[in-house]
Parts: sequence; structure tokens; C-alpha cells
Amino acid sequence: MSHGRTPVVTGWFTGEDDGFRLLGTCCSACGSVFFPREDVFCRNPGCGGGELREVPLSRRGRVWSYTDARYRPPSPYVSDPELPWEPYALIAVELAAERLVVLGQGVPGVTVAELAVGMEVEVVPGVLHEDAETTWTTWHWRPTGVTA
Repeated sequence: MSHGRTPVVTGWFTGEDDGFRLLGTCCSACGSVFFPREDVFCRNPGCGGGELREVPLSRRGRVWSYTDARYRPPSPYVSDPELPWEPYALIAVELAAERLVVLGQGVPGVTVAELAVGMEVEVVPGVLHEDAETTWTTWHWRPTGVTA
């Protein structure tokens, strides 16, 4: 069976494998970088505004905070009620070059017991959900040195 790969949110990431990157926007006037992307106005309250251009974000960062999701979230999150709920790690990662924090799931199999504030992680492609027609893609954070 052939699945089409579709991003959960269009324009937030690009590429595959080693070329995978989150996409943000940068204001030409103040240099502020935003994720999720901003295409209308600079969100920096001290900026008069400038042209916003798409920029690839750093692939690596450091764990700023983390927790685990131990409950089945409500709709529109997709999960099969017939299957047992599998907890997953939520990781907030500080991208030092951009000076911003990006939240995302940890790769499957990584638990909070394996995480520590300050540890280095990298962004990798992930799958949020699959159905008969589509594989819905997203991003995951993976501790460096761990292979999926």
C-alpha cells in the first residue's frame, strides 16, 4: 500500500533525513527570528517592522525543559481509541543561534528518564499519524548520539 507523505502543518519544516530542517522567519529590520513562522508582521513589540524572510533553523539545540504526556489528548489530535495509550516525551529545546525555544515530541522510545536539562538534541523527521491514504509528518527531537 502506498502512502502519501503530508506535513501536519505546511511550511513549518522541509527536507528529509540529514536535510530535515524546521523553518522560521526572520525580520529584516530587527533580526528577530520566529517559530512558528510569521508571514504578516514582526512580532517584536519594539520593532517598526520589516520584510520577513524564510530561514532554516538550527538542527541542534539544548533541552530547556521536558515532561511526558501520559494522557490521550482530545480531538483534533488523532489517536486510535482501540489501542492502548503510549506516553511520549515533550521537549522544549533552546536553539542558541536563534535565541528561541521550540516545543516538540521526543523520538519514539525516548523517555523523560533519559533526558536532562542542557543535553544536546537534534531535530529529525517524524510521523504523527498514519491512515490508509496518508502519512502525516512532523518533527521530533532526538538526543544526539541516539539513532532511530
